Amino acid sequence: MLYLIRKMRSQFNSWALLSFIFSILIILPALLIMVQLFAESNENWEHIKEFMLKNYIINSVTLVIFTGLFTVIIGVCAAWLVTAYTFPLQRFFKWGMILPLAIPPYIGAYTYHGILNYTGVIQTNLRNHFDIKVDQKFFDIMNIPGAIFIFTLFLYPYVFIITRSFLENQSSSLIENARILGKSSFQTFIQVVLPISRTAIVGGVSLVILEVFNDYGVVKYFGIQTFSTAIFQAWFGMGDIQSAIKLAGTLMVIVVFILIAEKLIRGRKRYSYSTSKVRPLQPKELKGWKKYSVLSLFLTWFAFAFLIPSIQLLQWVYMTYDVILNEVFLDLIWNSVFVASIGSALIVITALIIANFSRLSKGWFSQFFSKITVLGYSLPGAVIAIGVLTLFLALDQKVIVLYEWIGLEPTLVLSLSISMLIFAYVVRFLAVGYNSIESGFEKVGTAFTDASRTLGMSVTKTFFKVDIKMIKGAVAGGFILVFVDILKELPLTLILQPFNFYTLATKTFQYASDERIHEASVSSIVIIFISALSIFFLHKVLEKEPK
Repeated sequence: MLYLIRKMRSQFNSWALLSFIFSILIILPALLIMVQLFAESNENWEHIKEFMLKNYIINSVTLVIFTGLFTVIIGVCAAWLVTAYTFPLQRFFKWGMILPLAIPPYIGAYTYHGILNYTGVIQTNLRNHFDIKVDQKFFDIMNIPGAIFIFTLFLYPYVFIITRSFLENQSSSLIENARILGKSSFQTFIQVVLPISRTAIVGGVSLVILEVFNDYGVVKYFGIQTFSTAIFQAWFGMGDIQSAIKLAGTLMVIVVFILIAEKLIRGRKRYSYSTSKVRPLQPKELKGWKKYSVLSLFLTWFAFAFLIPSIQLLQWVYMTYDVILNEVFLDLIWNSVFVASIGSALIVITALIIANFSRLSKGWFSQFFSKITVLGYSLPGAVIAIGVLTLFLALDQKVIVLYEWIGLEPTLVLSLSISMLIFAYVVRFLAVGYNSIESGFEKVGTAFTDASRTLGMSVTKTFFKVDIKMIKGAVAGGFILVFVDILKELPLTLILQPFNFYTLATKTFQYASDERIHEASVSSIVIIFISALSIFFLHKVLEKEPK
């Protein structure tokens, strides 16, 4: 016991103190939800639990299962093909297949609905040019199968990115040995590639599942009852924050259960190299009909997931830009860039502090902080929003006396401010910035840090003069990734945005909800343009980084 106390004291410094404070702030909203989950329920919650909760669970689980299945099929196949073979435009598709991430699913949902509905480009051309009238049910995507189609199109890159990165670093001997043993390409893929890639696949599909649970825009626009829509209905429709908290808590329990299952699946088997001499997989050139078949497949995926919706949005922009582009729209851009920049900066600073402490202080005390950072990203935005709102309402009640003392009205100052929204962004996306910075620290190691300390420099001076300069790329990458995520975030922003404060994401959703999808295209294309540019920039940076 005395040894443990001494160990904790040896690790405790200003970096530890800041890491402890940040970690408590991150975990507090989730703890408040769990505490109130077991509080006494009201009539609304009893009604929801008896008549509606089962439907929420079935719809949410159905979306998760089928989206997960289809994203694995597309993402893994695409990752294997661009890694193991060369074909026309292969280098482009290595990053081009990531571009659908630039289109938030809710934007994809209303875009495809606009393309396929009665007044859309397909049915209009069929009627006007071919005199063909079709049954509307064949073009109706505003249902669960349609939502699965939308989620699959715009979320498969999560599986593609992680699986491709894993396969690119695998030893070519595994594949070559399978071929020597007479296995066909398909048999090699099924019997070798899939088993060794299981950890990467599970990691990618877990992100897809979390994004489906987090979504509010698609399910609300398509009229599908899920936990996210239920939380919004309880809070905004009935003004019942207690029922919203219980719904958020129930969803949190389901997500935690899924994450535990994912850890168990990952932990059963591990694959590692049996030799230090590892030769990366060399792509094999495709010829003849196989080459053109694979090219056609990738062109089809890319067209449906990025090209078609982007072209449709650009057409709508051309129709409406003169109405939308005004001072109000410039305010939307400013609001979005402002909260995304402040949130990203705070996340990078927090992640740097926790990551630096965790790598220099090896032990359970420091590793605990690193595990806390992933909590926010593991929870849907609506759940975090309810937890943060509960926290800030409680803080407002505690400091009313302080408001009166400094001359402010004793009202909800904190819970009506933009600071609540930015704090929620930090909780939600800290894991994104932390993972990037942690990977940067892992690449540079601690040799230069140890040398600096040996020369008499303190931990803080070493951090600013040595460490941070060596991971500039990781810091920039983390900032960009978080910036794009905040720019696209919808459910959290909708719940916590101050009165009369709109971002590009919330305004896009508002236009789409009002069936003004043409007007929504301008803000949508700005989001897509910034996101796509960031993805391309990150791809170029990562390509130049030493492996």
